[in-house]
Amino acid sequence: MLTRARAGDEGAFRSLVEPYRRELHLHCYRILGSLQDAEDLLQETLLAAWRGLEKFEGRASMRSWLYRIATNQCLNALRARARRAPELQTDPPTPTRMADPLWLEPYPDVMLEEIADLAPGPDARYEAKEAVALTFVIGLQQLAPRQRAVLVLRDVLRFQASEVAGMLDTSEASVNSALQRARATIESRTPLSTEALERAPLPGPAVELELLGQFADAFEDGDADRIVALLTDEARYTMPPEPGELHGKQAISAYLHRQFSLTIDHSTRLVATRANGQPAFATYVSDTHTSISRFNSVLVLTLQGNRISGLTRFADTGILPAFGLPRVLR
Repeated sequence: MLTRARAGDEGAFRSLVEPYRRELHLHCYRILGSLQDAEDLLQETLLAAWRGLEKFEGRASMRSWLYRIATNQCLNALRARARRAPELQTDPPTPTRMADPLWLEPYPDVMLEEIADLAPGPDARYEAKEAVALTFVIGLQQLAPRQRAVLVLRDVLRFQASEVAGMLDTSEASVNSALQRARATIESRTPLSTEALERAPLPGPAVELELLGQFADAFEDGDADRIVALLTDEARYTMPPEPGELHGKQAISAYLHRQFSLTIDHSTRLVATRANGQPAFATYVSDTHTSISRFNSVLVLTLQGNRISGLTRFADTGILPAFGLPRVLR
């Protein structure tokens, strides 16, 4: 197959790389935090692999070689991204905490289902679900690019330090140093730590279904108080790429009351979906004097015990095709 691909057989090349396409896409997403950028970088990775197939000597596995290309493509993209600023809302809420603008989009669960094996191995530091959760991906985006890549390659994908050093053209000592710094940073900045999850485990199916039903009913009724009653005391509300964050019930309550007051004459409809291994809803707000409801946002919920510990709002319509969601409901 490799010989045929090197001879220019595109079908043979597709057969070589197709088993890794989805996991490479997820890898690019973890590094970049953007679904659309991940798709672009996946295509650039496969193009670079096609053009450079003659350089593949077989000393490493095809999978390792592709990850080397994908990781370096992502690091190059991050360097270019630093030169462009995100578009922010013209009237964002008053935050309780400020941070850097966050490049982040949700990842549809349907794409996770297409990855053959998400089960972690014995050397994995993060469980499969934890490694796609929004809190983890947010933590990654706060790391320096190289630290970000090292953490994912070592602690999520389980590559050896020597393999990662080869991918990044650096030494094992440099990889280990970057890994230690990355671990310390992400543990300190991730809102919900592993220890917190162990103290308040995720709800079972019945409890989750009841909690989501209560949230959907309250949201469609525009009842901020009922939503706030479902939150943990330390709940967070974020709206990437806005740098502000709402922390705690009081701040979130004030924001929700304000938002619902703006749509008091419009009905709201929710469509259930899932992102990053978490429950989510697409929200639609009706037009005046018509039966059409237009897309407003995707809300991804982070659950802790029998409460909601996080709400992350995404308003970019560019994510709709990946989720199979329409722009309007009739």
